[in-house]
Amino acid sequence: MKKKSVALLFTMLLVLAAFLAGCGGDKDKDADGKDNQGSGSSSGGTLVFARGGDSTNLDPAATTEGEAFRVTKNIFDTLIDFGDDNTELVPGLATEWKGSEDGLTYTLKLREGVKFQDGTDFNAEAVKINFDRWKEGGADKKFDYYVSQFGDRIEEVKVVDPNTVEFKLNGVLAPFLKNLAMSPFAIASPAAIEKYGDKLNEHPVGTGPFKFKEWKRNDKITLVKNETYWKKGLPKLDSVIFKVIPENSARLNALKNNEADIIEGVNYSDMPAIEGDSNLQIFKRPSFNTAYLGLTNTRGPLKDKLVRQALNYAVDKSALIDAFYSGAAEPAINPMPPVVAGYNKDVKDYEYNPEKAKELLKQAGYEKGFSIELWAMPVARPYMPDGQKVAEAIQADFAKVGVKAKIVSYEWATYLDKAAKGDADAFLMGWTGDNGDADNFLYVLLDQDTIGTNNYARYSNPKVHELLTAAQKTIDDDERDQLYKEAQVLIKEDAPWIPLVHSTPLLAGSAKVKNFIAHPTGSDFLEKVEIQK
Repeated sequence: MKKKSVALLFTMLLVLAAFLAGCGGDKDKDADGKDNQGSGSSSGGTLVFARGGDSTNLDPAATTEGEAFRVTKNIFDTLIDFGDDNTELVPGLATEWKGSEDGLTYTLKLREGVKFQDGTDFNAEAVKINFDRWKEGGADKKFDYYVSQFGDRIEEVKVVDPNTVEFKLNGVLAPFLKNLAMSPFAIASPAAIEKYGDKLNEHPVGTGPFKFKEWKRNDKITLVKNETYWKKGLPKLDSVIFKVIPENSARLNALKNNEADIIEGVNYSDMPAIEGDSNLQIFKRPSFNTAYLGLTNTRGPLKDKLVRQALNYAVDKSALIDAFYSGAAEPAINPMPPVVAGYNKDVKDYEYNPEKAKELLKQAGYEKGFSIELWAMPVARPYMPDGQKVAEAIQADFAKVGVKAKIVSYEWATYLDKAAKGDADAFLMGWTGDNGDADNFLYVLLDQDTIGTNNYARYSNPKVHELLTAAQKTIDDDERDQLYKEAQVLIKEDAPWIPLVHSTPLLAGSAKVKNFIAHPTGSDFLEKVEIQK
C-alpha cells in the first residue's frame, strides 16, 4: 500500500490550520481515522455544478464518458481509490491488498460494516457479483471499459470469506490495481443489479456519499446526502445538482448570478476577469489529457498513411493554442501527455508545413485534394473548451492544402455512439487519463483489441499490438516504459490521429465554495466540499 502524496498531506495541514485559526465545532474522523474537519464554512446546502453536456449513462460500468463519471463518482465507491489530488492508490472499499510474486493472484481485505444505499450489505459476494456481471456482459460489448482494461485476464473472482476477496488472473496485468481504482469499476448494490438489470443506468445504487434522486434528461441530475455513508461526518453538503448549460458564456453568467456554484469549460480568455472578481475563484485541473482529431483509418482517403501524415502537417497547433487556450496548453506529439511514465520525448512532432502536406497528398494521388466530414464536439470538455471553433480553425487549415472539410455535429450521446461505430471521417475527441498508466492511453485508445470500444479511429497495427500487450504482462517498470516508447514511434509513423494539445482545464466557482479539488482524472470527489454561509 502506498502512502498519500506530500501534496495531499499539505492540503490536510491547510485544513487543520484553518480550523485552529477559528473554526468551531467537533472534530470528525472517517472510517480510517482521518480528520474531516471544516475550513471555517458551514455544512449543508446545495451545490450546483454547471456543465456543458448531460451524462450519457449512470451505470459507471456501462460507459466510457467523463460526464457520466463526474456524477457516478459521487454515488459509488471503488475497491481502491485515488488520492484527493493524484493517482496514488489509497484504501477505498478495500482496506488493504496484496499481490502474489508471480502477479497472478491479488487478495483484498474489505471494509466491514459498509452498506449500500438500499440497505444491502457490502461484502465479498457483492464484489464477485459485480465482476461476474462485467465479465459476462463484456462479451456482448455492454461493458467496454471492462473489455479494454481487463479483457479476458480475470480467470476467477473468489469469495474467501465475507470480508476477503481473491482475484485469480490467467496472465500478468501490470496495471491491475490501478484499474480497480478507476470510476467504471465502482461497486453497485447486488440487490439493485437483480432488481433493475440493464435499467441500473436509471436507478444507480452504490455505497458513496450521495444518493441518486432524479434525472431530468439534458437538464439536471440531483443527488442527495447519504446519511449512512461509511465515512463519518461526510458528505458535508445536503445535495448536489449537476446542471446542463451548453454555452460557456451562459455558464459563466449563471455563476456570476449565483445560479451555479462551480462551472466547467471556462474560456481561457475569461480567466483574468474571474481572477479579478473577489466573489469568484479559478480551479486549474492538472494537465492529464490529450485532445486529438481522430482520422478513421478505414474510410476513403484516410486509409492511406500518406494522407494521414499530410493532414498532420496541415494543422497549425500553435495557432490553436493561442486562439482557444490562451497559451494554457502545449502541443501534443504523442497520444499521451508527458507526465505519464513511458512517454517518448524523442519522438518529433509533425511541424506545421502546408507545402509538405501538399507534397504527400500528391504522392498519395490526391493532388487536387478531396472532401471529408469533420465532426465537431457539441459539448465543452476539459481538453476542448469550444469544439465548434476548433473545428472551424482546422477546416481552414485543411482548405489551404486542398482538403474540403464539411463540419457536422450531433447530440453528445449520438456523437459518441456513431464515432465508436466508425461513421465519422475526421472527428474531434479527447481523453483524460483514468489511472495514471500509459496502458490507459495507448492500449485503450489505439490497440486493435479496442476497435469498437475506445479505438474510434479503428487503427490496427500488429506490431503495436504486440508491444502494448507485452507491456501489460511486464511488471518491471523500466521494461514497460521501453515497450511503450517503441509503440509511440510506430504510432507516430502511422498517424492514426492528429494529436492536438495537452491542456490545463479551467473551472470556476463561487468564493464561498471550500475544499473543492479538481482531480487530474476529471472524476471529482465532492464529499468534502462545503459552501460557506
